[in-house]
Amino acid sequence: MSGPKPALAGIGFGLAAYGMWGFFPLFFRQLAQVPPMEVLCNRAVWACVFVALLLSVKGQWHKVRAVLARPRQLLLLTAAAFLVGSNWLVFLWAVANRQVIASSLGYFLTPLVNVVLGLTVLKERLNGKEWLSVGLAVAAVVNEVFTLGGLPWVSLALAGTFGLYGLVRKQVPVDAISGLWLETLAMLPVAGLYALWQSQQGHPVFTGHDDATQMLFILAGIITALPLMAFAAATQRLNLATVGMLMYINPTLQFATAVWLFGEPMAPSRLATFGLIWLGLLVYSWSAWQKYRR
Repeated sequence: MSGPKPALAGIGFGLAAYGMWGFFPLFFRQLAQVPPMEVLCNRAVWACVFVALLLSVKGQWHKVRAVLARPRQLLLLTAAAFLVGSNWLVFLWAVANRQVIASSLGYFLTPLVNVVLGLTVLKERLNGKEWLSVGLAVAAVVNEVFTLGGLPWVSLALAGTFGLYGLVRKQVPVDAISGLWLETLAMLPVAGLYALWQSQQGHPVFTGHDDATQMLFILAGIITALPLMAFAAATQRLNLATVGMLMYINPTLQFATAVWLFGEPMAPSRLATFGLIWLGLLVYSWSAWQKYRR
């Protein structure tokens, strides 16, 4: 970061990325009448097409060929595709079934899941504040179990898959655009098999939709790529502590959308869940900021 202008531009890119992700429930609610797996298949296809066009315009196919020549990286990106595809599917199901509050909780949990993954997988050592933030997250999940009468599987699935996706993706030194194209490419065989199965049931996945739905499918592919591009631009201009602070914009917008626009019920007992999570994130952010300053 060379000065105030790059930092200001980085904040702008970060706000754009997390803002787009935060308003995803509003967009994908327009496709609530379509089965989530069908939306996922169309989203993967059109994202693959759109990113391929970007790679052609930017002349960056050499980066893709470099990854294709490394089997380990290709295997890791395939695993990343499975994880992010699962995340997309659970999110789409949550939006279609009026579970956006649970979705926002999942994305609030993600930074704390990253702390746990660092402890268990990367063998990182946690300081006292990080242990406290993990403890508060566990208390929040326990409260949610009592509130719902069962595990908050939507929140846990979203936090777990996105946390693991980040962990796997860090192992592959490839830019966001090339990586996204290879990830969506890896989803296409699964999408093709699902489409074949559905066509045998008399239900076409990629055809037979009205013009408005088809246009939404195309836009879904485009808006899948745009926030990732903005996020990559933000991380190039900002320190990780600032990026981490901006991260909370996404679930905050999802939470506000769920409560104020979609009218999802917010029981007082669930406020305790979010209170514990927000306190845990405050402690975690404080610790991360102190580490960055040191």
